[in-house]
Amino acid sequence: MWENSHTQTRSITPPPEPARVAPVLAVHPTVARAAVPVGAQSTLGKGITLIGEINCSEPLESLFIDGSVQGSINLPGCRVTVGNSGQVTANISAQDIVVMGKVRGNVTASNRVDIRAQGAMVGEVSAPRVSIEDGAFFKGSLEVRKVAAKPVAAVEITPVSMEAPTALLAQAEIRNNQQRHRSLQSA
Repeated sequence: MWENSHTQTRSITPPPEPARVAPVLAVHPTVARAAVPVGAQSTLGKGITLIGEINCSEPLESLFIDGSVQGSINLPGCRVTVGNSGQVTANISAQDIVVMGKVRGNVTASNRVDIRAQGAMVGEVSAPRVSIEDGAFFKGSLEVRKVAAKPVAAVEITPVSMEAPTALLAQAEIRNNQQRHRSLQSA
């Protein structure tokens, strides 16, 4: 009905923000190590191919490989997982090793090696615990090591007199014999 022919349409666009430059911080390696949260995980994505060595002397974070690795992986105290798309041609040494993709090489775990149903492994496996799911492919040798026994803390044992328990056992045996004798007499 009522229409105002003099209305203006304005387009409101905010002014562009100035480009921000991220500050560059120099971090000492020991500080960077402390900043990694427990249970953190590094990932090599599907498009990444790594040729060389992966080493870590301290158990900082797990490694998830969905790309390709050729060389060696040495991560004692860490978990190495080869994802569904992962293809590893390397010797792997870690605390736990999970194979869901393809691994060609020798693996040594201080705790466990787990080859999942969709995984394929060719090489030697050495670990205290090994799990190979139905449907997994495995060709090679298997060495299941015993877990090293943890030292038992020394416990001081105080001598106990054996007279009292022996006397109690003797009394109980006498009662049992008396009951058997009575039951035989009444029969």
